Amino acid sequence: MDVLAERLDAKLREWEPHTVAEVRERIAEIIDLADHDVLDIMQSRSVEQEVLNLLDEPTCLKREKPSQ
Repeated sequence: MDVLAERLDAKLREWEPHTVAEVRERIAEIIDLADHDVLDIMQSRSVEQEVLNLLDEPTCLKREKPSQ
């Protein structure tokens, strides 16, 4: 078995069930993309998500009151 597969197997047994479910779902998506030779789409999705996350962040800019 590949070292990566062994590591994944070990981690799947130690993580919480909700984490295992999410990891399995993401790995299945990666396998599907690789089967269709379109892994580059995944990178653009992650960049898109980063931008959306930045847009959703609350702005923490507070104007300081001038000293008197």
